[in-house]
Amino acid sequence: LNLTALINLLPIFVYYRLTALFLERKMVYKRMVEIGRIVYIANGANSGKLAAIVNVVDGNRALIDGPSSGVRRCVMNFKDLRLTKFRIPLRYDMRTKSVRKAYNEAKINEKWPKTQWAQKIAKRALRANMNDFDRFKLMRARQLRNRLVRIEMAKLRKKAKEAKVKA
Repeated sequence: LNLTALINLLPIFVYYRLTALFLERKMVYKRMVEIGRIVYIANGANSGKLAAIVNVVDGNRALIDGPSSGVRRCVMNFKDLRLTKFRIPLRYDMRTKSVRKAYNEAKINEKWPKTQWAQKIAKRALRANMNDFDRFKLMRARQLRNRLVRIEMAKLRKKAKEAKVKA
C-alpha cells in the first residue's frame, strides 16, 4: 500500500475505533454463577437432575442442593454442572428446608420440562431407547411424509409454471 491509500483508509479506521469506544457493549453471557442459580447436573451420580447453587466454594466448585429433585447437598465441580436460565431467591448458605421452599415456590419442576433444553434431552433419551422395529417404523413414517411433501411441491411447481406461461 502506498501513502495515499493509507490516508484514504484512515477515516474508516478512526470511525471504527471511535464507535468501538463509545458504543454500549452487550454482555456475552447471560447465565452467571450465582447463589440461587439452578443448575443441570451433567456428570456424576446425580446426572440428569436439577439443583440450586447454595454457595460458591472457589473458582472451580460450588455447594449445591436439590431437595425437590433428590440431590443431596454436596460440593460439585463446575465442569460437571450446566447453568440454566432459572434462578431462585436464596441467601448465602441457606438450609435445605428453605431451599426446598424457594424451589417449590418458583415451580422449577413445572417450568423445566417446558424448556427446549429439557425437551431435547427427552427426545435424545427416547431415540436411545428405540429398538430395531421402532427405527423401521420411524423410517417408513418419514418416507410417507417426504412422499406427501414431494407431491405437493410438484403441484405447486406445475401451478407456477402454468402461471409463468400465461404471463
